[in-house]
Amino acid sequence: MSDGSARPFVSQVVMDVNGVARDIEVDHRWTLLHVIREVLDLTGAKRGCDRGECGACTVLLGGVPVNSCQILAVQVGGRPVVTVESLGSGEGLHAIQQAFLRMDGGQCGYCTPGFVMSTKALLDSNPAPSRQEIRDALTGNTCRCNAYGRILASVEEAARIMAEG
Repeated sequence: MSDGSARPFVSQVVMDVNGVARDIEVDHRWTLLHVIREVLDLTGAKRGCDRGECGACTVLLGGVPVNSCQILAVQVGGRPVVTVESLGSGEGLHAIQQAFLRMDGGQCGYCTPGFVMSTKALLDSNPAPSRQEIRDALTGNTCRCNAYGRILASVEEAARIMAEG
């Protein structure tokens, strides 16, 4: 017999988010996106389609870009989670953020955090990508404003800035 205290669909999970270990009580049905936005109040990753098709919720999981709306929080395991909030702010913007601002890579800005995170994963693994490699890396991200030309230019600019140090 149960005394009513057991909560079979809830677990304590230790999750490394942006370099900080967090001990979180997680409902087994919660997505990583839900935990990031609603529990940790990191709102850079956006809820878009909830089907893994638009990339607005892209974060890095173990260095790999993933649609956080498609990963259950309990599936994260020991892999570190990196969100756009970790990159920089104010005067200390990351080179990728600087490039997106300089090249006007985000028209309305809703999709921009996802593109920035996909760009980070690309440039971390390939600091001098070709235009086709950039396109391939950004395939999972959708810009509803159709700013793709400026987004591609932003990634190229980010690669240039990072190469200059």
